[in-house]
Amino acid sequence: MLARDPGIDVVGTAADPLIAREKIQRLRPDVLTLDIEMPRMSGLEFLEQLMRMRPMPVVMVSTLTERGAAATLQALSLGAVDVVAKPKASVAAEFERSAADIVARVKHAARARIRPAVRGEPTPPVSVLPARTPVIPSGPSAVRPMPATAAEGDAHLIALGASAGGTEALRVVLQGLPAHAPAVVLAQHLPANFSAAFAERLDRHSAMHVREARDGEDILPGHAYIPPGGRHLAVVRHGRGWRCAVEDGPPVNRHKPAVDVLFHSVARHAGARAIGALLTGMGDDGARGLLAMRVAGARTLVQDEATSVVWGMPGAAMRLGAAADALPLDGIASRLLELSRPHASVA
Repeated sequence: MLARDPGIDVVGTAADPLIAREKIQRLRPDVLTLDIEMPRMSGLEFLEQLMRMRPMPVVMVSTLTERGAAATLQALSLGAVDVVAKPKASVAAEFERSAADIVARVKHAARARIRPAVRGEPTPPVSVLPARTPVIPSGPSAVRPMPATAAEGDAHLIALGASAGGTEALRVVLQGLPAHAPAVVLAQHLPANFSAAFAERLDRHSAMHVREARDGEDILPGHAYIPPGGRHLAVVRHGRGWRCAVEDGPPVNRHKPAVDVLFHSVARHAGARAIGALLTGMGDDGARGLLAMRVAGARTLVQDEATSVVWGMPGAAMRLGAAADALPLDGIASRLLELSRPHASVA
């Protein structure tokens, strides 16, 4: 399926990691697609060695199982760029849809900024989505954000969005927030079966309680909510606070969950009481939603290009004028807390 695309040259294949190691040294590919379960050495062990000795863009090809999800999230923590679901060759239509998905991700991965795993990051033992080219309809001069006030109360809602590289970026941000932080709602592009494992992983690394959202539940401070697998997450106003709305609508920007669905709902129902941050990711999902949040009076920011694995989504947001600030990843949590304080200054 990769070789059929005129923009990709498949320079080699390998039946196991030891063969792959020799071919990588000799053929010097731009991107590697990597299965987790292979003979002679696991894909995770090979990936860890590869990222230490010769960091390069790697797209994981994973089974949509609980075991596959846990292993793939570990691979992303080791430095893999993205993940695609292993296609079912027995279903022709699904195989063709998977082909387009994998081709798109491999092409995007070739432009990724590779960041090996952070030293000291715990990796628990274990026994990839399409993106659109950013379309920028107008310059930031057309944007006139409403004044940010907290007239409806001091409680804030933090909304986060991410795609490629986002599993680790979100971990870093949530790890930097205290147990009493404002409520967080987030959307990350992942295969549907991965959401439970992702929520559990984030919960282990955060003082906040991280969980899959349930439709209609109250959004509480000190809690972070992610969409359940293959569903959109939105927020709705409830009294002086908010509730989760889990929706089974069509994909938006070819994604489900989509960051734009979340951000547009936050703009409508939280307005100036919201803070939005768009992190590393391919394409432009979330850029227009972040713009809507800023126009509604929310404080908004993006992850900077230097620390993003892929500066697609945050770059598109900056070009739209959706955010005034682009911050390094390790400075985002503290900035979110600063903006959530009453009477925080806004540029």
